[in-house]
Order: sequence, then structure tokens, then C-alpha cells
Amino acid sequence: MKNKWKFGFLLLLGLNLLFAIIILSLLLAPSDSNEISKLNSPTGDHVSFHVNSNKYDLNRLINHYLKEEAADSPIDYRVILGDEVELYGTLPFFSEKLNLKLTFEPIAQKNGDLILEQKSMAVGKLHLPISYVLNFISENYKLPKGVDIRPNDHLVYIHMQQLKLKSNLKIKADKFDLKNDDIAFTILVPVK
Repeated sequence: MKNKWKFGFLLLLGLNLLFAIIILSLLLAPSDSNEISKLNSPTGDHVSFHVNSNKYDLNRLINHYLKEEAADSPIDYRVILGDEVELYGTLPFFSEKLNLKLTFEPIAQKNGDLILEQKSMAVGKLHLPISYVLNFISENYKLPKGVDIRPNDHLVYIHMQQLKLKSNLKIKADKFDLKNDDIAFTILVPVK
């Protein structure tokens, strides 16, 4: 009977020691945290945020941006988003100012740029060729960097990522459906 107790005690002691050794080896073994931190660390130069907006808020933002960019321009203009993009401005004509209205249909590109395709134009009541007016705007209006007027194609190409924004933010246009007030952008925030 003494041998059974002795044997049981040694078996229990051995199991406790084995359990303690396993626990200590797990606690002291190096963790796989290097692999986890590599997975969670940013891999690019920018972090993206997806933003949905509406015409009202975007109108305010665009005109604020244009006011800052064209503060020293002798020609006044503003943009209004309705069912189409409308550009209103004035053209100096001798001592008079002619009212200008251009309407565009916006088309978001897969690369995040935005095309404004010319739909209609009015300079006072005079009808001038669209390419002439777009060429005049290109030469006389101070446009932000990244806005490319293509008079022969009757469009304005906006390189969204070239627009100069505070904190070096970049923007991509994902959707630009004005009729349904469905406007979506991706904002790229630099992390390097």
C-alpha cells in the first residue's frame, strides 16, 4: 500500500511539473507579433476614406475653393450644381460686362478624375461657338492647377488628384450623379 501512495504522489508531482514547464515555455516563447504588426501597418503613401455628399454641401465647398484660388483673377465666376454643372461668370466687353453661363454634364472616370462635358452655353443673348468660349475662358480665367480646358473636345477635364488641397489631401471622384444627388468621393490622406 505504501508503494501505491508513493507512486501516486510521484505521478501527481510529475504532472504538475510537466504542466508548469508547458506554461513557462508558452509564456517565454517569442510571440508572432512581428507578423501581426506587418499586416496592420500601412503599405502605401495614403490612407483612403470614402465620402458621400450632396449638391448643397458640394456647392459651398467648390465655390469656397474657387474663391481662394481665383482671388486675384480679374474675372468673377462661380459654379452651381443643379441637375448639371453650371458655370456663371462675366466677360469684360469694352466698358460693359457680359453674363456668361455654361452647363456641363459631369462624368466620373475610373481613375478618379472628372470630365465636364459641355452641354449648353450663353453669353448674354449672343450665341458663340463653344470652342471659342472655352478657349477664351482657358486664356483669361485663372483656373486651379489640375483643371484642363479642352476647347476642341468641348469639355473640361479635372485631374482630381492634382488639385491643391490643404494637408496634401488628394481626391478621387467615384460617383457624380447630380440628377439623383448621389455624389461619392475617395479622400486620400498622406501617411508618409
